[in-house]
Amino acid sequence: MKIYTKTGDDGTTSLFSGGRVSKTHLRVEAYGTVDELNSVLGVARAHHPHARTDAWLARVQRQLFNLGADLATPLDSKADWVVRMDVDTVIWLEHSIDEMTADLPELKNFILPGGSLAAANIQVARTVCRRAERIVVQLQEHEPVGELVVNYLNRLSDFLFTLARWENMQSGIPEDKWTAR
Repeated sequence: MKIYTKTGDDGTTSLFSGGRVSKTHLRVEAYGTVDELNSVLGVARAHHPHARTDAWLARVQRQLFNLGADLATPLDSKADWVVRMDVDTVIWLEHSIDEMTADLPELKNFILPGGSLAAANIQVARTVCRRAERIVVQLQEHEPVGELVVNYLNRLSDFLFTLARWENMQSGIPEDKWTAR
């Protein structure tokens, strides 16, 4: 099977449910940014985080493939095989955040992104996640998206922030607190 099809040479791409849209369509921008987020998480994993962090990231990467498919398939399509974002996935993020937070010192200051290579890349992923969320919100102003997509991205950015802190704690790296002066 060839990796190239030449069908996108005209500046359009196919949606999962069929039909073609411009590569600049907000839907394509949304799932493309989710794909970018997944790649950044791959970089974080390549920096050999602690085993628990790696397992959490692997699970999130699989969730992001489902999210990309959800975003690449308009709600009115006949593609009933697409896995839509569900409440259990959002709840899993919340429980994971609570589990990590129980181990972390109380957050009383803003902290600067950084620390270990894995944690720093998780922070980069958090910012890409926030961008994906903004794009999805913009998309839903024009057409419907899954009801839990924004919830998931909002919770995922909190999860990634907490995970970066947790990964640094596991590595014995103190948080670099921001001060105004």
